[in-house]
Parts: sequence; structure tokens; C-alpha cells
Amino acid sequence: MVSRTGLGRFVIVAACTAVFAIAGVGLFVVVPESLTQLFGILLALAVVVIGIRIAGNIARSVFPGYNVAEVAVDGPISRDGGGGPLPSSPSATPADDIVDQIDRANEDGNVDALLVKLNTPGGEVVPSDDIRLAAERFDGPTIAYTTDLCASGGYWIASGCDELWARDASIVGSIGVIGSRVNATGLAEKVGLSYERFAAGDFKDAGTPLKEMDDDERAYLQGLIDDYYETFVERVSDGRDIDAELVRETEARIYLGEDAHEMGLVDELGTKRDLEDELADRLAIDDVTIEEFEPPQPLMRRVGGGAQQVAYAFGAGISGIAEDRGFRLRT
Repeated sequence: MVSRTGLGRFVIVAACTAVFAIAGVGLFVVVPESLTQLFGILLALAVVVIGIRIAGNIARSVFPGYNVAEVAVDGPISRDGGGGPLPSSPSATPADDIVDQIDRANEDGNVDALLVKLNTPGGEVVPSDDIRLAAERFDGPTIAYTTDLCASGGYWIASGCDELWARDASIVGSIGVIGSRVNATGLAEKVGLSYERFAAGDFKDAGTPLKEMDDDERAYLQGLIDDYYETFVERVSDGRDIDAELVRETEARIYLGEDAHEMGLVDELGTKRDLEDELADRLAIDDVTIEEFEPPQPLMRRVGGGAQQVAYAFGAGISGIAEDRGFRLRT
């Protein structure tokens, strides 16, 4: 049974191909009598090929063939998508690009629902919140789902979606914030380095690795962490309709999907196929057709499996990795 979309695309492509074929023959075979017939035929074929491509683009525009958009948040979350501090750490998700794709899906009249695929150990606070806000702006059902890992900043993003789906063995949670620094004072003394301060403001160089922190600096930095944590708890409590005290009681632990579902951190357990069937029922259609909305990405950003991401989650997303530039904050 040929669908209306498939038939419409075929008609457009066939009609445009015929038009471009006639134009090619007319321009390069019949009219220029001085050109050899072979050269004319080659040019005519080139016009036909170009015409087919143009017709295909027109057909996809008129009959898009999709009704659900999917955006993917893979790897650590940062503003520009730069890699992690270690050579082996996976490249980060560029939050601004993800926001652009969600907004593009929201403006696409063919998109009835949005799926947010989350396989991330978390990352920077504000970029994570930007993606959450974009998901909240989407005009239609918004469902987050994870197969492997939805931790920390990933869960922050999920709080902006209507629901969160996971698998039984997915890793979910880590609702917390961490800041870290390298204390390199001992090493500096051994190699003969010293820190000389030129700063205006008592806390301007708080967290600098080449000097010991005093109690006031520790209290100041811990206060920043506490403020971000309370914001995180508020986002989760409001967005996921979970009691704030329950969120705090998790103490930033991670849970398997089945346990997270029992606690109310996950709405539904199932495969992506299960999610698609449920979404089709809600949209009152026979089936959903998903289009991946994604920015252009270099090949190496696509490299890396779930195992690497899980390992990085335990090392970086949960425990944190300190960089040599001083105090670092992440969810």
C-alpha cells in the first residue's frame, strides 16, 4: 500500500525530472549546433542529475515524511562542545547547538512531538539549564529518554520535559553539584615555584591551585556549590513534580533505571519502540516517524560508545576532574 507521502514525493520527483531532462536536451543538444552531440548529452545528463536532487529536496519539503523530532545530548555538556580535560575523555555536547535544534523543531509545522535523547554524565550548569529551557519552550509533548546514562546535568535537562523514560539497567540520578581544584602547593615548593598575589578583592583568587585556601575561601566556594545545588533541587522538584526533600535524600546517588522508577525519578520503563508506540497512541496516529535534528558534527565527535560514557560518568560526572586552571564547577 503506497502512502500519500510516498506517492506525493514520487509525483514531484518524476515531474521535476522530466522538466529538467527536457530543459537539458533543449539547451545542450538541440540549440547549440556547434557542440558535439556527445558533449551535449553529457551536459544534459548533468542537468538531469541536478534536477533530481533539487526535486528530491522539494519533495522532502512538501512531504516531509516525519512527525516527531529527536535531538540527542551525548557526552558531557558544555557551552561550545570542547573536549574534556583528559585526552581520553569524550567530546562534549555543544549546548547552544542543541538549543538551536530544539527551537528549529519547534518552528517546524510537521513536528508534533519532541524526543530528547539523553546519554550524558552531566556537565556545566548554565548550558544544561539552557537546554532545559529550550525543552520547556517546545509547543507539544516533550519526552526525554535514556538507554545508558542520564546523570547530573542530563537529569537537569529531563526536568524540563514532560516525562522521562529509561531502561531497566539505565544509570539515572547524580542530582548534585561538584566543585574541585588541584592543590599544587606541595609540588610547587619541590620545584621552586612560589605564588605572588596581585588581586583586587579578597576572594578574586579563591581556588587558585598554587596557594593554600583559608577557611573563609572554603566557606565562600562551598556557598556557591550549595546555591547551585538548591537551584538544582528546585528545578527537579518543580519540573518533575517530586518532593524536594526526596530529591535531597538521594544525596546525589546514581540508580539503576528500575530503582529510579520505583522512587519516582523515572516515569516509565521501556525501549524506544515502546516509547514510539505510546507516543503514537497519544497523538492518535498509526505510527510515528522520527527525524533526527542535529547540527553538523565532525566524525570524531560521533566516536565513542556507551561504555566510555559510563566510565567517564563515574570518573568525571560524579567524582569530578580537577583542571590545572583552578576551581571548577559542574553538575
